[in-house]
Amino acid sequence: MKIIDLRTMRGPSYWSVKHTKLIVSKVDLEELAGKWSNTIAGLGSRLMELFPDISQPQPKGMSGGKHATRRPPLDLDQLNDGEPLGYVIYHVALELQRMAGMPVYWGKSYPAREEGVEYVVFAYQEERAGRRAIEAAVEIVEAACHEQKVDLKPIIDELHEIREEEFIGPSTYSIVAEAASRNIPYIALKNSNIIQLGYGVNQKRIWATTTSYTSHAGVEVAGNKNRTKAMLDDAGVPVPRGTTVYSEEGLREAIDRLGFPIVTKPLDGNHGKGATIRIMNWEDAVAGLKAAQEYSRAVIVEQFIEGFDFRLLVVNGKLIAAAKRTPAAVTGDGGSTIQQLIDEVNKDPRRGVGHEKVLTAIKADKHTTDILQSKGLTLKSVLPAGETLYLKSTANISTGGTASDVTDQMHPYNVLLAERVAGIVGLDICGIDLMANDIAVPLNESKGAVIEVNAAPGFRMHISPADGLPRNVAAPVVDMLFPPGATARVPIIAVTGTNGKTTTTRLIAHLVASKGYKVGFTTTDGIYIQGVQLQKGDCTGGVSAEFVLKDPTVNYAVLETARGGMLRSGLGFHNCDIAVVTNVAADHLGMRDIYTVEEMAAVKGVLPRTVRKSGWAVLNAADDLVYAMARTVDCHVALFSMDEKNPRIIEHVEAGGVAAVYEQGYITIYKNSYKLRIDRAAEFPVTFGGRAGFNIENSLAAALAGYLAGFDRDDIKTAFRTFIPSAAKTPGRMNIYKFPKCEVVVDYAHNTAGIQKFAEFMEATPATRKIGVVSGLGDRRDEDTLSFARVAGRIFDEVVLRQDRDLRGKTADEIKALMERGLRLDKPDLPITYIESEMDAIDHVLEAAPEGAVITLFTENISAVLAKLDKYEALIAAV
Repeated sequence: MKIIDLRTMRGPSYWSVKHTKLIVSKVDLEELAGKWSNTIAGLGSRLMELFPDISQPQPKGMSGGKHATRRPPLDLDQLNDGEPLGYVIYHVALELQRMAGMPVYWGKSYPAREEGVEYVVFAYQEERAGRRAIEAAVEIVEAACHEQKVDLKPIIDELHEIREEEFIGPSTYSIVAEAASRNIPYIALKNSNIIQLGYGVNQKRIWATTTSYTSHAGVEVAGNKNRTKAMLDDAGVPVPRGTTVYSEEGLREAIDRLGFPIVTKPLDGNHGKGATIRIMNWEDAVAGLKAAQEYSRAVIVEQFIEGFDFRLLVVNGKLIAAAKRTPAAVTGDGGSTIQQLIDEVNKDPRRGVGHEKVLTAIKADKHTTDILQSKGLTLKSVLPAGETLYLKSTANISTGGTASDVTDQMHPYNVLLAERVAGIVGLDICGIDLMANDIAVPLNESKGAVIEVNAAPGFRMHISPADGLPRNVAAPVVDMLFPPGATARVPIIAVTGTNGKTTTTRLIAHLVASKGYKVGFTTTDGIYIQGVQLQKGDCTGGVSAEFVLKDPTVNYAVLETARGGMLRSGLGFHNCDIAVVTNVAADHLGMRDIYTVEEMAAVKGVLPRTVRKSGWAVLNAADDLVYAMARTVDCHVALFSMDEKNPRIIEHVEAGGVAAVYEQGYITIYKNSYKLRIDRAAEFPVTFGGRAGFNIENSLAAALAGYLAGFDRDDIKTAFRTFIPSAAKTPGRMNIYKFPKCEVVVDYAHNTAGIQKFAEFMEATPATRKIGVVSGLGDRRDEDTLSFARVAGRIFDEVVLRQDRDLRGKTADEIKALMERGLRLDKPDLPITYIESEMDAIDHVLEAAPEGAVITLFTENISAVLAKLDKYEALIAAV
């Protein structure tokens, strides 16, 4: 077996709209092609031996959302009855991830078009882990089919490592999950651990448990323990007496003043690193000093406060949770060694690697062995029965400690104290460590003290305590970032289709911008923020959409969405407010496993399926495949058509629906029995006086989207009248240059549907001679190339045939022969001149064009062609 294609979906896609994090792979089964699980003796039992939990049902809450499909577990009876090997592979890939602490459950498999090849599609939590899981799953299933031994441990260990490196952590995850439950979108910002919640101007950011509102001054104060203690002491908060030392001499002076027991810890430390508690003698004090100085030259020495370790969490000035923390420990049984006791504790199913589970497995690191050495013990020592040994000097959950929720036991004095401490230090999210014998007794009466104040405190102990009630501590964080009435989103209008989507996108963006919105939009020629092009090239995929939605100045997004991005990595957003589908035609078929127009419609149909329930899908009623999308959406539907008598339009409007039609020369909105005439289409420059029917249709779609978005008739009319097509505003889309003896039209028409629309424009365009400069595309099916060329042959009186720079899989001779054949299907005597270079072909037609000719350039290199024509225009003007 081998993987012949591997893609990662990061948003709604052709394979699933509901499951947005998917690995999509094609697996060539090679010599196992045609075999099913029941034809390979013992396969089921071998897999069950390797993965005893693979048949466990999916837990509640792991379905990926209330509407998501729950997938059944791999079942031995099913394997014995017979399942394709792709089915086995995806179940193994999922189980590998689950064994490494990544709870994923959804997948599917089905045959590819190629014989002996299967699609294997499954969910991932961390992208790198998902890609590694499919590689390992293919190897494991192949080995199991051949009765070869498999060592899972190194694979699981590797996946564990990936998870620990990539996972955002339980605290951040809890905030993200809470935001997602409120339909607040999020984006993980690359090359950082920062998560963006919300879009555009409404975004907020979190980094662990620091937020957009976290004060830099507060973090600085909390990071300097001496400064923190001084400020708290001045405010009447009980704190331990202590000082800062830099040497053994300073340490001795501190001990003389404070006495034993003491605590040593680095001045700038965190998470308990370098801290030593309950020091009772000089030798241990020196060891504590050295341990602290591994993290900071300055070391805090302070009195040890007797009592239990408590962590209090304050969010936005209010106490949210409190936990009693206990360091990692074992209790002797009189026969087991300390290492054996540790191993036994780690068998607790709640313990795992890093942050994978509620509790972290205990590791006997150097800190542990130092503690043991100070007590005259080793890991091989046997503890007496009933004796408890603490293996760490701090109670951090990340080092194996446990936590019990004590929020409801808090005395009101201690609640007020915690809220005052957070305010004194100046933190929106604040973790307060204190030592006390009883949290139900006021701290000033129990001789307890605030030991430390932490910025970016961990949430795991509160979310999943070992004992007591779990607390949803993420909810008040999201409440703070997005209080009631606040919005996290910006309006999104997305446009897809085979033809017309770029012009439609630009029309809508121009309309929105004309009303003062700060628009970000994407097209096949670039990304634009507030009218400024920030990136060039085809920017119609998920990455480009995220670029706009991450921009902090954008308050409205208009996104052109092409099939390539959806097939490559999915959409860059989960929901939009309005989706426009212009049409679906034969183009790019045979690429990325899409072979039919119906399959292409399924790709384009992803977009309207992402519209929020109260939003709108704007569909072309004249296109059967687009109109059929109305049955798949869970939102309102509006239709448009160039034919006011289209029966689908009539039926839709009679049922109370909204539609846009071209009637009596007007762009008109139908709602119930009312008509709202926007303007005569010929008044819109983009229609070239009404000659460009395809741009009338694009105007219909754009006007309808604008109307549904809340823009009134005058807004739309004014915007469309002021949208002037030009090389600067609509590069490669009907750019017209008027020279003294001829007119040149530059367009990007590159498929049969597009050139057929263009043919209507040319029929309405007077000329002494119509000359076309055309080329074929190497990544199209032969029948598509012939169809495109045939229409071109009908339009023009003569053709200059050129070649693209990228032949995309075919030779120049193959493309030339196909194009010449198609051009002459209806005009056997059509004059054809072959000039390979596009620039040379343009020079030729400009020089040879007769008076009154119209030259059409179907261009590949839009920017270079436009620059050449601009230069030519300047030369003529200078003469």
